[in-house]
Amino acid sequence: MPLQKLFKTLGPGLLFAGAAVGVSHLVQSTRAGAGFGFELVWILIIANILKYPFMEFGPRYATATGKSLIDGYFKIGKWALILYVALTLGTMFAIQAAVTIVTVGLVSSIFGLQMSPALVTVLILFLSMAVLGLGHYSTLDKIIKFVIITLALSTLIAVIYAFSLGFYNPASLSGNFKWTKHVDILFLIAFIGWMPAPIDVSVWHSLWSVAKEDQLGERPTLSQSLLDFKIGYICAAFLALCFLSLGALVMFGTGEQLSPKGTVFANQLISMYTSSIGNWAYPLIAIAALTTMFSTTITCLDAYPRVLRRATVLLVPETRKMDKYYNRLYWFWIIVVVSGTLLLLGYLSGSMGFMVDLATTISFITAPILAILNFRVITHGHVPKELQPKTWLKIYAWIGIVFLSAFSIFYMVWEFLEAV
Repeated sequence: MPLQKLFKTLGPGLLFAGAAVGVSHLVQSTRAGAGFGFELVWILIIANILKYPFMEFGPRYATATGKSLIDGYFKIGKWALILYVALTLGTMFAIQAAVTIVTVGLVSSIFGLQMSPALVTVLILFLSMAVLGLGHYSTLDKIIKFVIITLALSTLIAVIYAFSLGFYNPASLSGNFKWTKHVDILFLIAFIGWMPAPIDVSVWHSLWSVAKEDQLGERPTLSQSLLDFKIGYICAAFLALCFLSLGALVMFGTGEQLSPKGTVFANQLISMYTSSIGNWAYPLIAIAALTTMFSTTITCLDAYPRVLRRATVLLVPETRKMDKYYNRLYWFWIIVVVSGTLLLLGYLSGSMGFMVDLATTISFITAPILAILNFRVITHGHVPKELQPKTWLKIYAWIGIVFLSAFSIFYMVWEFLEAV
């Protein structure tokens, strides 16, 4: 495929990377490296491998049918869509709060704002709404290509510099993770939950794929859609490894702990880059980190209303007459997401660390349910056989379902036993 045509086709896969390369990378991967060195690299790799099929089913389904996974859930049974909506309503406020509070910390740190975090949160959410109001998918599509390229290059340079300048500590290979320590297991669960992203993002990806078709005026081939997805997925997985490496190289063994407070964490994050590259790189790193989290905040804020708007139309027949008023339903759900996020941040906890661990743990527990739903949809009879997954990919998916289910059950049983 010519490079120019490839760049034009790219979009949903990079939006996937933009949604993934946020809290899970800047916060969780960095914390994993800083706290445990390179010891959790194998966990990172396994998490990316196990979730791959279920993420791939999003663009595969959109290309095969011209519809999103939301329509697919409805196709296999109203119960499936109701279950998905229930899971979404139960997790979206925590997830949106988690990504927003990290963005708040970066904004406050970089610009030296003295305003209260609550006020900065309101400003960021309303600015995100304004960006979405200007162009929805097309705006995201243009922003994300710049963001991902900038962040990938700056992070890779920082890791190379850190290695070349002798930051490597041999003790970081073994780390100090304790498999019997409650706090370590809790972090591990949270780390896996969003590595490389929650499985919810597969549904968002299918919606972005449909929007990309509308933008292009034609449906990409399956090979084109999957190439776009694989570029985004590999980029997200590679950057997760880079962030873990940066934490392991610069912070592991120093005695310094990454702060659960957003502004302090932001200072530590940027300092990791500048300590390996040099202070001259501060503006570059600040821009890369801020645009990454801001794009993640916008991406999430766009995705939930898209998902719930389509689900509303399918589940409540009366609203089909209002389908032409797309923006009304879209903006209704944006207001719901923003209001719930502000309430959660205001009344539950202002700690970045707490919000991140809450959101990622919820995603970990719900992952097997979403994995099973995605598998049911992509192998359903309404999907053309030639576009369904090959036998090896179906076996691969079943292995993933078994492991994700086993991990979730183990965690819930283990938490219950700890409680009693």
